[in-house]
Amino acid sequence: MEVKHLTTAELEAGLDEVRKAPNDEGTLDMIVRRPETEKREILEVGELSVEEGLVGDNWKDRGSGMTDDGKSHPEMQLNIMGSRAIDLIATTKERWHLAGDQLFIDINLGPENLPPGTQLSLGSAVIEVTAMPHTGCKKFVARYGADAMKFVNSDEGSALCTRGINAKVVQGGTIKVGDVVKKV
Repeated sequence: MEVKHLTTAELEAGLDEVRKAPNDEGTLDMIVRRPETEKREILEVGELSVEEGLVGDNWKDRGSGMTDDGKSHPEMQLNIMGSRAIDLIATTKERWHLAGDQLFIDINLGPENLPPGTQLSLGSAVIEVTAMPHTGCKKFVARYGADAMKFVNSDEGSALCTRGINAKVVQGGTIKVGDVVKKV
């Protein structure tokens, strides 16, 4: 089955739905663990840990080119994408997990609504939005098309954080699909 990548015009036509994401309280729609590079496990229930992020995810072991010592970046422990944005870009929920994010939440991720330092509760855990930008990469282009990359990095796409945000765990706990996500 050939996957159709949306054009910039088609993506822009879906912005109104992305803008309708709730501001204060949303839902956790998908949890994706990445046990190793290019592997994905879609979970119904996950465990968040201050030390490990999403338990079983390769964030800690993978490291980062953005730290001086090559260790995992503490401000990029969790990658979060808005459910409405990924639904638009991926065109089907079966392709959401390809984005590489661990959490897909139906909430307004824009910096005016969730500035760095904002804490969100989900399940028994609490996470905190960090200032590290979350932008698309060549894998994102391969999976969703060049227009999707241009769209998420456009002025409007960036203002709405259509590519997502980064966060860290400040209180570990159990999370599950369907959990209410709300500002603390």
